[in-house]
Amino acid sequence: MDLIAHIDGGARGNPGPAAIGVVVRDENGVLFEDSVAIGHATNNEAEYRALIHLLEHCAEDSLILNSGAKRLRVHADSLLLVNQITGEWKIKEPRLRELYDKVQKVKARVPFELRIRHIAREKNKDADRLVNQALDALKPDG
Repeated sequence: MDLIAHIDGGARGNPGPAAIGVVVRDENGVLFEDSVAIGHATNNEAEYRALIHLLEHCAEDSLILNSGAKRLRVHADSLLLVNQITGEWKIKEPRLRELYDKVQKVKARVPFELRIRHIAREKNKDADRLVNQALDALKPDG
């Protein structure tokens, strides 16, 4: 059995007020859903932070850890994130390199085979909805 995760991150203003959205499902439905405002960031930083949040949660949540899953399939609509995580693209931005390094550390704590792939934005609606929910809840001054 596989766990399917959809992640998204976004910033209004890029950089600007930013948020992440994470949804994890198994064959029976949603195991985890979260929407978090993360402060001031770029879109790319928010995408990385969504992946980190997902991995941290998967390393600690007993429901997910005891799900019987062998693989965690991560779906993201950020081509940059997916291609940097898979090693297809170089990481030129120092801040993104720091976030990449954090992904590698947290990934080591997750007891699942990790697969990440790019999906079209329209197939990532649940995670995108969560990002916008967190951003809409912010005060107008961010």
